[in-house]
Amino acid sequence: MATLIRNKLSNKLSNAATTVSNKSQAKVSGMFARMGFQAATDEEALGFAVCDDLDYDHRQGLQMDILKTDEVGGEPGGDTGVEGDSHYQRDGTGPPPSSSKDDGVCAELEAQDRPRITAWEAGWNVTNAIQGMFVLGLPYAILHGGYLGLFLIIFAAVVCCYTGKILIACLYEENEDGELVRVRDSYVDIANACCAPRFPSLGGRVVNVAQIIELVMTCILYVVVSGNLMYNSFPSLPVSQKSWSIIATAVLLPCAFLKNLKAVSKFSLLCTLAHFVINVLVIAYCLSRARDWAWDKVKFYIDVKKFPISIGIIVFSYTSQIFLPSLEGNMQKPSEFHCMMNWTHIAACILKGLFALVAYLTWADATKEVITDNLPSTIRAVVNLFLVAKALLSYPLPFFAAVEVLEKSLFQDGGRAIFPDCYGGDGRLKAWGLSLRCGLVVFTLLMAIYVPHFALLMGLTGSLTGAGLCFLLPSLFHLKLLWRKLLWHHVFFDVAIFVIGGICSISGFIHSMEGLIEAYKYNIED
Repeated sequence: MATLIRNKLSNKLSNAATTVSNKSQAKVSGMFARMGFQAATDEEALGFAVCDDLDYDHRQGLQMDILKTDEVGGEPGGDTGVEGDSHYQRDGTGPPPSSSKDDGVCAELEAQDRPRITAWEAGWNVTNAIQGMFVLGLPYAILHGGYLGLFLIIFAAVVCCYTGKILIACLYEENEDGELVRVRDSYVDIANACCAPRFPSLGGRVVNVAQIIELVMTCILYVVVSGNLMYNSFPSLPVSQKSWSIIATAVLLPCAFLKNLKAVSKFSLLCTLAHFVINVLVIAYCLSRARDWAWDKVKFYIDVKKFPISIGIIVFSYTSQIFLPSLEGNMQKPSEFHCMMNWTHIAACILKGLFALVAYLTWADATKEVITDNLPSTIRAVVNLFLVAKALLSYPLPFFAAVEVLEKSLFQDGGRAIFPDCYGGDGRLKAWGLSLRCGLVVFTLLMAIYVPHFALLMGLTGSLTGAGLCFLLPSLFHLKLLWRKLLWHHVFFDVAIFVIGGICSISGFIHSMEGLIEAYKYNIED
């Protein structure tokens, strides 16, 4: 036993020394790479915290499994219920941790090894999640909503900021001394706690399904926007939008072989900076035509049929709740989370409102689903090429996260997995695991081909999963877990958000589906 403890401690100290050495060798480049990885999250409700945790937990789980296997082999009476790395994931489904002293030391070393981020880095993550390339669809929302659309941009920022805070509050409970202690680690843990004890895993499954839908729809949107931008950049070429989408998917097919996001993260910061430059160019062009702005076109009435779609577009542009628990758990000072949420959402509200209004005033009723399609042909081709590059480089992030969730649920969930493990003993991907990944890429292509409508898909996703993850579930969980400690105005806010979010979600989903059905029929007839 003493030899086993020494082996564990020596392995952990060796890992810690290796981590420190790697950090010292690439201090500057590592910081930018990490910031870049945050930057590439975009709107898919996918942050670096989620992907980094998945990769980190996977590697740590493999290391701990080796140690656990050694212990089982050396101790005849040891626990034989090793189920891969699933119980080292922070989803609350694994067996309880050991209370032995040496395991406590190992856990402490793991906690020290895990990198922490500042409030500014966390804010950078959230900012890029809610101010990515999908803001290009906001002027189209103003087209159908007028001043009410601008109000909704502000309202959505306030509500999403509030629900983000109450979601984090659901991670904590008071101990015997009245101090707040973090007893949950993820959105799935919160959902499972709300459904316990009768349905202890139902909530987590609902959240996982919503997360998968949102991530896959985000991948589809990237393919759609790539085809749309290329088609409008080179209209003289005899290549249709569907053909451009097929070409984009062919470029993305290597994503099926991704094992981690190291290669992608190198381009993330450059990708985000390019998008920032593009936004500046669009606004600069709009300001150059300020004398021709059509203020009279901004109305107080709304298009009853299309405005619910605009609600989904606006809500989807603020989606970030799915990764906030992991983000807050990785902060150096979690007490700064509320302040960080305030200034990021205030900044997002101002920038989104100005961008949407200025762009709509420039093109008025001619505003298109993707605002860069309104630019003159001389500028449009260059801007759209940058946007296509950003979309293609951003695609692997939501794709990788969706694959991780599917693999863990279907292949790697210990004894509860539906299918055999998709990884062999040597860590190589098996045939059915590769088939799942390739099938997911092909599915995004088929959806992009048959429903090549950026605004409709964005509105559908925002109404279905965006409203659910940002409005409905956080307020419901807050009421369920903390209702005894809530003040009356918190209860009122939660109930109001749940009711308003439900109405907007149902209305937006119905109208988005109607628009998609009409568009599909038109494509078939065409």
